[in-house]
Amino acid sequence: MADLNAVKQALRAQQIETPSWAFGNSGTRFKVFAQAGVPRTPEEKIADAATVHRFTGVAPSVALHIPWDRVADYAKLSAFAAEHGIRLGAINTNVFQDDDYKLGSVTNPDPAVRRKATDHLLEAVDIMDQTGSRDLKLWFSDGLNYPGQDDLRTRQDRLAAALREAYDRLGDDQRILLEYKLFEPAFYATDVPDWGTSYAHCVELGPKATVCIDTGHHAPGTNIEFIVSFLLRQGKLGAFDFNSRFYADDDLMAGAADPFQLFRIMYEIVRADALSPSYGINFMLDQCHNIEAKIPAIIRSVMNIQEATAKALLVDRDALFAAQAAGDVLEANSVLMDAYNTDVRPLLRDVRVDAGLDPDPIAAYKRSGYQERIVADRVGGEQAGWGA
Repeated sequence: MADLNAVKQALRAQQIETPSWAFGNSGTRFKVFAQAGVPRTPEEKIADAATVHRFTGVAPSVALHIPWDRVADYAKLSAFAAEHGIRLGAINTNVFQDDDYKLGSVTNPDPAVRRKATDHLLEAVDIMDQTGSRDLKLWFSDGLNYPGQDDLRTRQDRLAAALREAYDRLGDDQRILLEYKLFEPAFYATDVPDWGTSYAHCVELGPKATVCIDTGHHAPGTNIEFIVSFLLRQGKLGAFDFNSRFYADDDLMAGAADPFQLFRIMYEIVRADALSPSYGINFMLDQCHNIEAKIPAIIRSVMNIQEATAKALLVDRDALFAAQAAGDVLEANSVLMDAYNTDVRPLLRDVRVDAGLDPDPIAAYKRSGYQERIVADRVGGEQAGWGA
């Protein structure tokens, strides 16, 4: 049986990073629905992220997206975050928004465009130096829509060259998180389409390059927990972008579509003793709150990850390993399902109360009046959002 005190301790130590862009207006290719009270500045995004941490106790950092969160003084922005009880996390690059990147960024056939894109990666490392951030998170929309549009192998050479330049610029305590995506906006071939491509480039780069798994970036039926276990075994799992998908890259709240999958993923993390922040995995959200209120949705995602983690921690591993060793298929599955079917909400309420938090973060947020205040205060100016 799992040690409940150890389970509670692990849950109290858990850390989940929130994304600055999820607090702004976001949507689909067809429509972005604006909401009252949405942040207009990086500082207001940080204030909202700090609010999530205040009610959950496990979201002490917020990732930035450049240029969406560009400011003149990043040291001052870091101090602002610290004043609000959180810190700045991963620095995310943007080499998909400019018209120059129509045919790709670091893999573009035009050397001038490749130079522009690579310089942006280096700019992001400069920002990391100022914020104290550890992680440079890279996602490339680069790819092809048609066979013959460009040379597949040459594009991998261009990608490797840009990654090498960014890697060599990293400080001793900094690293690259290389994300992948099956498709979109490239529909014939994407230059980093899967975990294997990301992994191969990270191995080639060296120990400061690791893979970022976006849980929405896979073909239907993909066994994501296998990818998690493989990368953990190789020491190459650096981060998650947690969201949920029904069809493609839906970016819904974590655990919304398949909470059992989220549990299976978190079990592999627990199985590898990789949950503690000291292990180094950045458990980050990456979500698009298109129709739902931003802050409550992010709180809900944090709670969903907590619930999946709690269930994973409750797996009786001794019993599971014994059943596996005996080849008892039904018993092994039963042990896993017993943990998954446990109602862990009372356990998490106890964990929150022990930490001096309200046992129900959503209800506490609604009572706080924060939503009403930001709606009243954030009038005028341009709201933050996709492309802003």
